[in-house]
Parts: sequence; C-alpha cells; structure tokens
Amino acid sequence: MIRVLSVFGTRPEAIKMAPLLKKLEEEPSIESIVCVTAQHREMLDQVLEVFQLEPDFDLNIMKERQSLVDVTVNALKGLSPLLMETKPDIVLVQGDTTTTFAGALAAFYQKIPVGHIEAGLRTNDRYSPFPEEINRRIVGVLATLHFAPTRRNKENLLKEHVIGKVYVTGNTVIDALKYTVQEHYVFKNEVLRDIDFSDGRYILLTSHRRENLGKPLENICKAVKRIVEEFEDVKVIYPVHMNPEVRRIVFPMLGNVEKVILIDPIDVIDMHNLMARCYLVMTDSGGLQEEAPALGKPVVVLRKETERPEAIEAGVAVLGGVEEEKIFEVTKRILNDKRVYRSMAKAVNPFGDGKASERIVKAILHEFDLSGPPEEFIN
Repeated sequence: MIRVLSVFGTRPEAIKMAPLLKKLEEEPSIESIVCVTAQHREMLDQVLEVFQLEPDFDLNIMKERQSLVDVTVNALKGLSPLLMETKPDIVLVQGDTTTTFAGALAAFYQKIPVGHIEAGLRTNDRYSPFPEEINRRIVGVLATLHFAPTRRNKENLLKEHVIGKVYVTGNTVIDALKYTVQEHYVFKNEVLRDIDFSDGRYILLTSHRRENLGKPLENICKAVKRIVEEFEDVKVIYPVHMNPEVRRIVFPMLGNVEKVILIDPIDVIDMHNLMARCYLVMTDSGGLQEEAPALGKPVVVLRKETERPEAIEAGVAVLGGVEEEKIFEVTKRILNDKRVYRSMAKAVNPFGDGKASERIVKAILHEFDLSGPPEEFIN
C-alpha cells in the first residue's frame, strides 16, 4: 500500500483536490489520508460538504485578520507532528497557496517526497499574484513529482531545471465539473433560485485578489456600472468575497446600481451551475479562467497578466486589465459582436479533458512501480 497524504486549506484547493481524492479512494493500492489546515474555514467547509469529503485531520488554523506569517507558522507547527505520526510515502499539495508552500516545506524537512498538483504556472512577476507566484516557485523547488496541467507549464518547469519528474495531466478542476454541473439544477442560494436566466444576458463577476484591492477594484466596479448602463439586456451577478476590504469598496459603488445583483459567496455547486447559465464571465480568479471555457463561456480576465496564457492563446479568454476604460471596451466588444462571442464560446478548452485525476493516480502508481506511465494530456 502506498500511503498518500493530501494537504490543502482553501476553497480553490479543495475544489481541485476533490476529484483526485475520489480517485485515490478508489485505488486499492493506495491508502489515502486527508489533512486540511482550514486556512479558510467557512468556504473550505462548503466544498467538503458538497463533495462529501471527511478529512482525517483538521488543523483549524484560521483566525481573524491572520497574516501570511500566521498561516505559514501555524500550518508548519500542525503538520510537522502529523507527518511523524502518519509517515506517508508521499505528500500531495495543490496550487500556490500558503498552505501549499507550508505543506511542501514540512514534508521536505522530513525528507518525504512531495507531489505538486497544478505545477508550472508562472507570471514571472514575483509580486503578482502575491504571494502565489513565489509560493508555487518554491514548491517547484521542493517537489519531486510535478503534475503540470499543460505543456507550457511543463516547459516552464524544465527551463527552471526542477528536480524530479514532470507529468502533463490537464487540470483537475475540469474533472470537478463532472460532479457539479446539472441540467435541471435548483440553486441553494435563494436570490439565484428566483432568477429567470432567459430574461437577459447575465454576466458572472468575481474579483477579490489581493493585488486588485483598492484602485483596481474601484476601476472594475466603475466599468461594470457602465456596462449595465450601456446594454439594456445585460445584468451582472457578483458573489462578493467576505474580505472586509473587498466589501468596503463593492457595496458603496455597486450596491444601488440597477441590474447589478450582489450576493454573499456561494458554494461550488451553485457557482459552477451559475457559470453554466451565464452569458460570460468577468473574473480575477484563476480557477474560473479554467472552468468557464469548459462550459463554453468567454472570459474577461480582470488582471494585468495571467499565469494561464493558454486561455488567451486558445481564444477562450481576453485580458481586460484593471483600468476602467480597457475593461469596458473589451467587454463591450464581446457583447456587441456575436461573431467574437461565438468564436470564444466554441474554442477548445486548453486546460483539460476531465481525466487529470486518473493520470495523477496512475503517475503515482508508476513512481512506486505498480503501473505503467500515464498518457500525457495534449493541449
């Protein structure tokens, strides 16, 4: 039996780890152990409930106004004795959060191999996104197995001369959609449940990244206000992050704007099904850039750069930036030109085919001489 310990702590990590955990549980040669740090508590718990995941260990480190130092130190303190107790053969971490970094470092300190899910994403700007760009680079140094979603991600890792093996698997977030999107879904959120999505074009908006707080988020709100004023049939739904800095800007600027619907954060099933019913997506989220193309939804990326350039190159997304005028003009073009919209909506998703979790499990088995190598995802 291969003892695999999966460590994660935030909602995005949990969404992307959930389908992989399901596959690990199905494999008779693997003993799957799950530890959550609860870097995010409430939003993490929503995902655990949706996917019916019960962690074996819960470090429960979240506290109000926690700093990056708090998260790192408390995660390390909790993980170190846990690793000594469980003695895993490999530790899996996902993405680029502070939990990801701490999990990989804790395993390295005890000379336990690290598998990095979603390896090789790069913006080449150490402060954008912050701290994620440096987190994933450090994990790239610590990991021995690198599960890269795309060939470009693999090339990034090879240029950095990472130690260990690199597998191109696709992104597990595409796998997750198979569990969540339903044709006749009834929303849990009461506001969403009462919306008739056939009465106009709905835009799903999300923005909460640390580097967008302040002036960039104000610019986003101004652009959104202009969009709904310009287009009579366009409405915007914005699940607003609980971060007080986000809400301090968003509610005064958009709270009384007609055709802008502000709601509290929603769980992953509501979010995926909302995305499936919307006309297009405006977001600074990494996960939504990957998920929306799988559902045929064009994406306006509300950032100055993206570590997912495959979406731009494939024509499923466009970089909107964080300046009011550019965001407005880019979105206006998609709403005005049906040919542009159709070309984005019908482009092939470069991030996965729904089989990433299977490839990762097979790669782990291969590393322990229990299987042949997986076929790489071709994008």
